[in-house]
Amino acid sequence: MLGETEITYLKSMDPTLRRENLKKFFSFPIPCVFITKGQEPGPDLLEIAASAGVALIRSHLKTDEFYNRLKPWLEEEFSPTTNLHASLADVFGVGLLFVGKSGIGKSECVLDLVERGHRFVADDLVIARRRGRSVVVGRGHELQKHHMEIRGVGLIDIPSLFGVRAVRHQKRIEVVVQLEHWDHGDPPDRTGLDTETTTILDVELPKMRVPLNPGKNITVIAEVIAMNHLLKYSGIDPAQRFNDRLVKQLRGRSDVQRYLQEDDE
Repeated sequence: MLGETEITYLKSMDPTLRRENLKKFFSFPIPCVFITKGQEPGPDLLEIAASAGVALIRSHLKTDEFYNRLKPWLEEEFSPTTNLHASLADVFGVGLLFVGKSGIGKSECVLDLVERGHRFVADDLVIARRRGRSVVVGRGHELQKHHMEIRGVGLIDIPSLFGVRAVRHQKRIEVVVQLEHWDHGDPPDRTGLDTETTTILDVELPKMRVPLNPGKNITVIAEVIAMNHLLKYSGIDPAQRFNDRLVKQLRGRSDVQRYLQEDDE
């Protein structure tokens, strides 16, 4: 990016030295050069850039304003990205990423959430992109356009069925919900104290395992997962508070029992 200071400096140089410096400058693999404030690049700069096959793009914006507009786009375009086989929904403002084996019911769960007033983001293919060091944002592919595949029904258009308020273009992924078949040999966590995490693009995210069996209302469970995450985000951990009360009660009984055992009167 060449601003007023750089262009003025180039014009003040000796023509021979300027051409040598420009040739050396354009010998590097530069994709393009931006000139701000609508300044004239000069014949030397135009000629050497053209011979090097580098595009010159001129903008009438000031350098700082142009940079502030370009920087977010560059960060978005070149940030780490991965594709996930999952479904993504906005539930009470919390981005829930549903993962699991094909055919386990991810799409049906998200469809039920949309019917209950929550918002659909992507189905089957979620493009996850990291922003900064701790934020992962998911969105659908441009060709999907908020379509969803329901086995036995086919492709459905969510905005056409439920309205434009039922969809979001993208959403931050905050909780990963693993849907899996019920396995009696592998009992699930009963208290919520043993928190599990997973990693997406080097960002650690909380993970909830939800075993499926006939009659289980997975939609309500998904809503509870979202509300529980909001509670933890505000500093309230129901499982930990219950455990603290239980430990306090047990310690109190232990103190009374010890006092009675030590009483010799």
